[in-house]
Amino acid sequence: MSDSVYKIIELVGTSTVSWEDAAKNAIERASKSLRDLRIAEISKLDMKVENGKVVAYRTRVLLSFKYEGGE
Repeated sequence: MSDSVYKIIELVGTSTVSWEDAAKNAIERASKSLRDLRIAEISKLDMKVENGKVVAYRTRVLLSFKYEGGE
């Protein structure tokens, strides 16, 4: 087994339903252009409020994937 290196990026997913859906949306979108996704860590949760009502949930996600950069 060879040593591996992982890169971590930060994403913000949004949803009008829940923080869980917001995180899921971020991961699903990232999976369309990144390979070997490994770990997702939730670093922050917040909400967008308009006229005293929650209109969107936002989840900040730290996502790691296997780094395959060349020399």
